[in-house]
Amino acid sequence: MTPAAVVRESGLWKRGVLWLLLLAPLFFGTYGFANWFTGQRDDVGSLVFGWEWLIPLWPWTIIPYWSIDLLYGLAFLLPATRAAVDRLGLRLLTAQVICISCFLLWPLRFTFDRPALDGLFGMMFDVLMGFDKPFNQAPSLHITLLVVLWACFAQHASGLWRAVVHIWFLLIGLSVLTTWQHHFIDVPTGMLAGCLCLWLWPSEGRSPLFAWCLARDPRRWRLALRYAFGAALCSAVAIHFDGFALWLLWPALSLLMVALNYVLFGAKGFQKRADGRLSAASSWLLAPYLLGAWINSRAWTRKHPQPDEVADGVWLGRIPGKAEGQAFAAIADLCAELPCRVEGKVYRELASLDLITPSSEHCLQAAVAIEDLRSHGPVLVCCALGYSRSATAIAAWLLHSGRCRSVAEAVSRLRQARPQVVLGDAHLQALEGILSHSISTEGATPHGQ
Repeated sequence: MTPAAVVRESGLWKRGVLWLLLLAPLFFGTYGFANWFTGQRDDVGSLVFGWEWLIPLWPWTIIPYWSIDLLYGLAFLLPATRAAVDRLGLRLLTAQVICISCFLLWPLRFTFDRPALDGLFGMMFDVLMGFDKPFNQAPSLHITLLVVLWACFAQHASGLWRAVVHIWFLLIGLSVLTTWQHHFIDVPTGMLAGCLCLWLWPSEGRSPLFAWCLARDPRRWRLALRYAFGAALCSAVAIHFDGFALWLLWPALSLLMVALNYVLFGAKGFQKRADGRLSAASSWLLAPYLLGAWINSRAWTRKHPQPDEVADGVWLGRIPGKAEGQAFAAIADLCAELPCRVEGKVYRELASLDLITPSSEHCLQAAVAIEDLRSHGPVLVCCALGYSRSATAIAAWLLHSGRCRSVAEAVSRLRQARPQVVLGDAHLQALEGILSHSISTEGATPHGQ
């Protein structure tokens, strides 16, 4: 290790210690306050399923349960940059804020009576119960922290150690039930809260908290209201029917986040990465919506799943499955909401929101990207269906490259290749903006080259 590296590591270590000095008293202070405050209330209920009485008490699992405290501190030794240290600290801070807020707003009580235990395990339980009361339940702070720390350790582990990390963190997750510390409802809600922490402080790109912009397009607001209504409906059904219907809270959260993407965060809210995948946090939080979007994509294109060549090795189609993309050297992806499998392909992420017309600037960016990708071989330009967003991008490319001299000519060429193309007045207006940016007739790339 070089002297420069020593200085660098020393600086990161100190920054991690500063975060721990902030987080440790905050953890115990807020957690203790929530326990005390809820203990004074007489309106604390419980949410427990009948089958939970079958969950065994395994005293030895107190060891993995306790181990999260050690892992909490060790995690700050892993990040390689100051930004990564701060990101971890912000994730853990956010976990605390979310869970303690829920404990105060919607308090729940653990209802099982644990029998007296002796030996080492009994002593560890006694120490735990000295500060941990049965009032802090959903979402489980233990599970929320588990998700955040799991992501941190898994990112820095490889080979056998990565397998060890996964096994041990699975044991920690199991231990919240087998130590009789939490009811089942606390686990999935804790997982979603942990994923929300990862989504708010992503490994790639800016935090949505600093990248939001209130939408001005009325269509985005209308779509946001529809998704918000779906979220409210799922929540109402879940609360009214209780029991198994509580799983509807997951699609409710998913639809609410999609609504927020339309009104605040835009396409970046889906957190599509440079490799075509969504972030792990976004994939879990939006899973119910993503499943519906994928089914919709396949249902609309079931009679015409194959892509169509528009011109000079540029093809238009739906977002490809693993086998569908094999024929192409490069992929230009306009779809924000679905992952794209791009193993071994040159890939360009150009995500835009579904049912929203891309701006002229976005169309120009897509046109330049398509022309650049052509140097690698056949290019698939895709979105969820291959009918609108990707079609607009190819029309922009036809105009910008000089292959078509008018919007009407570009649209006609598209529909000759793929009659299902749907372009409205807003799309045509955005394409008109391309003409003012396009290269002159004399300087345009000759047709077919």
